[in-house]
Amino acid sequence: MMDYAKIASQVIELSGGKSNIRSVAHCATRLRLQLRNNDLRNEEAISDLEGVKGVFLTQSQFQIIFGAGLVNLICDEVQKQLGTVQESREEEPEEKGNAVQRFIKMLSDIFVPIIPAIVAGGLLMGLNNLLTSPLIGGQSLIELYPQWQGLAAAINTFANAPFTFLPVLIGFSATKKFGGNPFLGAAMGMIMVHPDLLNAYQIGVAQAPVWNIFGFEIAAIGYQGTVLPVLAVAWILASIEKRLHKVTPTWLDNLTTPLLSILITSFMTFIFVGPILRQAGNLLAAGITWTYNTLGPVGGALFGFVYAPITMTGMHHSFIAIETQLLANSAQTGGSFIFSTASMNNVAQGAAVMAVLLMTKNEKIKSICSASGISALLGITEPAMFGVTLKLKYPFYAAMTGSAVGSAYLAGTRTLAQALGAAGLPGFISMKPDHYLNFAIGLALSMAVSFGLTIVFWKKFGLERQDGNGNGKQPGRKSGVQGTAALGTVEGEGTVECAAKAESPSEPERASALFYSPMSGRILPVSQSADEMFASRALGDGIAVDPADGLVCAPCDGTVTMIFPTGHAMGIASDSGFEVLIHAGIDTVKLNGEGFEVFVEQGQHVKMGDRLLRMDLDFIRSKGLNPQTMMIFTEGAVLEVEVFPAANGGADHEAVIVRRK
Repeated sequence: MMDYAKIASQVIELSGGKSNIRSVAHCATRLRLQLRNNDLRNEEAISDLEGVKGVFLTQSQFQIIFGAGLVNLICDEVQKQLGTVQESREEEPEEKGNAVQRFIKMLSDIFVPIIPAIVAGGLLMGLNNLLTSPLIGGQSLIELYPQWQGLAAAINTFANAPFTFLPVLIGFSATKKFGGNPFLGAAMGMIMVHPDLLNAYQIGVAQAPVWNIFGFEIAAIGYQGTVLPVLAVAWILASIEKRLHKVTPTWLDNLTTPLLSILITSFMTFIFVGPILRQAGNLLAAGITWTYNTLGPVGGALFGFVYAPITMTGMHHSFIAIETQLLANSAQTGGSFIFSTASMNNVAQGAAVMAVLLMTKNEKIKSICSASGISALLGITEPAMFGVTLKLKYPFYAAMTGSAVGSAYLAGTRTLAQALGAAGLPGFISMKPDHYLNFAIGLALSMAVSFGLTIVFWKKFGLERQDGNGNGKQPGRKSGVQGTAALGTVEGEGTVECAAKAESPSEPERASALFYSPMSGRILPVSQSADEMFASRALGDGIAVDPADGLVCAPCDGTVTMIFPTGHAMGIASDSGFEVLIHAGIDTVKLNGEGFEVFVEQGQHVKMGDRLLRMDLDFIRSKGLNPQTMMIFTEGAVLEVEVFPAANGGADHEAVIVRRK
């Protein structure tokens, strides 16, 4: 049985310890850690923990994929061992990325916590449709069995509640995100759906009541099912509240700040903010629907093809706002095509993983495939993508193609969802009953194309040699000192077994290789680094270079396995089978990419001496940072590292010999 407490303890330790963790949360599949110093995490060691299906850094958040269900248990244990983790507003890390990335992350932070409530409502709505739709000889179940009418009526009420009171959920979550009191945000949401207001779904049908305030008339219309007005109102409320906190005397703050915040925001909402943004939301939903319907199968194919890359970036969370608006206006839009496309993408990823499960002989990959493949078919794709298809690359392309084919068919047949839910095989419950057949055909097309293409790619590109199964070894290129077979992991290419010709067959485990300095300058053992973390060799042994210029070159022949978004660090899997981390500068992650120019791409093969990146030494020093650069061998204690220091070594200086113990 899995020891959740032990895994949680290891996650904390390998993430830099308790003191390095600002906050911890989780979504459907991922443990999300906000770290004070991202450089202290050990991704490789965390990837090897039991239950971990993948790790990645997005923006400033470190995410560990455990999968649905398991992540809840691990998160509970992590929170228990950390105690209460709170961070002051002054410590909050600066948002990174461009304006679009920050906006998408904001939407994600707001909507991810309320997804369970929306999904529950969507699935209940689907269940209600099964009871009330004429599926059996033109009659519904409640017509055949009138005693079930009360059950259907109750389920309908339960299903509508999350959408009817959606502004309350969004108001709470958004106001919290914007730095205001979330309970005031919830109160503002309640005001927007108060029963004394005309229900938003009755606009154009019933006459709205009017507030006459000193001769000024304000329409009293509710905002049920809306998204944009609530987001704007939450931001206004939080902004007013924070300003009032700054100017209000302490003895009056608790009394007047909530009063004035709600009063001012409410009038602004009903006078102009709400009406304008309600119309904007309606136009947005109508515009997207028109575009999708106009382009037809071509539009569906394009959206289906890019849906998986969009999911990788996290941008798919921004669709929730649009999808909610589409569903709220289903009388005009017909429903949501986003859910349909997401279902095609998810089953395509699942089918690709199932094809890998069929073809691979690697037991570890088999175990990952069996769990993540089923998870993807049921609606959760992150374990499948980050754990299997992206690592082997071609199955990911196959899944994108399968998703495009299925989505094109759904677009051509105008197959739309009428509720949110689990996007995948269970998606039938969220579809219109008369769309079940077309939805099933779309699923079949997506899965068949993805499954078949994965098998074709597997055979054509020799993926059986890239899944780490130990079969079909390929001879690798020699680099530096010749050694024997060494196993290395290449991110994005699966696990590749590289074999160099052995000089000493009697000692196959003693692989060794020569590495050159990545920069010109003074070469030191990493134990003498100015960075305490690197000097402790917590990330591995290696060298530190006090650079004479800013050019960083490849220390060996190998494949670029990882490039940090900020450009200050990258990983290389040498052809001799060793993993190398090059970290340019100390704490230079703070520069968010400024002062760095990268010359290579992830997955690119490089030769010793090829340019990797250039850093602006003067700029880095002007920011008060040290440009000292580290070259680390991340496999840790299994390696024996011999360093050749130099007072003024060049980029072609023989700096290190690495041997396996």
